[in-house]
Amino acid sequence: MTALPVTPASDAPYPHVRRCPAAEPYPDDPYALGMTGDVTPPVSAVNLPNVLTLLRLVVVPVLAVLLLFVELTSASRVFAWALFTAACVTDVVDGRIARARGQVTAFGVMADPIADKALVGTALIGLSVLGEVPWWATAVVLGRELAVTGLRVAVLRHGLIPASRGGKAKALAQNLAVAAYLLPLSETLSVVRAPLLWFAVGCTVVTGLDYALQAFRLRRQALGQASALPSR
Repeated sequence: MTALPVTPASDAPYPHVRRCPAAEPYPDDPYALGMTGDVTPPVSAVNLPNVLTLLRLVVVPVLAVLLLFVELTSASRVFAWALFTAACVTDVVDGRIARARGQVTAFGVMADPIADKALVGTALIGLSVLGEVPWWATAVVLGRELAVTGLRVAVLRHGLIPASRGGKAKALAQNLAVAAYLLPLSETLSVVRAPLLWFAVGCTVVTGLDYALQAFRLRRQALGQASALPSR
């Protein structure tokens, strides 16, 4: 049996250790990872992007109280609109900060879309209860979000369905429509509400069908690869 060659690890943190190149490296070995210093510590979940996400979640019950339990006046409408708009802005900011600072965490990835859907869903339900947004539009938006979430979970063992540009356009359209219904617009300006709502609903349906097609392709591809494997 031929012995495997070994090489001295003179530049390793432990010079007296001799390594075999064919050996499997330990995951916590900085030399095996090609580093000469300490192992990079994991990203803490307590950071600015996650704080912004939590603040967006806090806005959800406040917005629900304003729409369902407070008499809507021009001042309260403007306040509700300001809260909603500020929360939408944090949705853009927290992602950019997390990527720029390398602070992307599992909590942020999970909580960010939940906060977005809860914010828009709460606003639409409140506006529907007030009789301003038709219930069918709210049902389409909420149904689409539940269906897409279910699809992602269903095909998770085959792979991930990434967020698309269409999904981002859908979110922007929904935010604009909700903001228009929250603001105390004059009779002349209020005519923009219905077109914005129709556009948001259209984006919601189209992107939902796109996600369904992606899930179908992902599952078919995974099953095709599984059937191509040689049987034992």
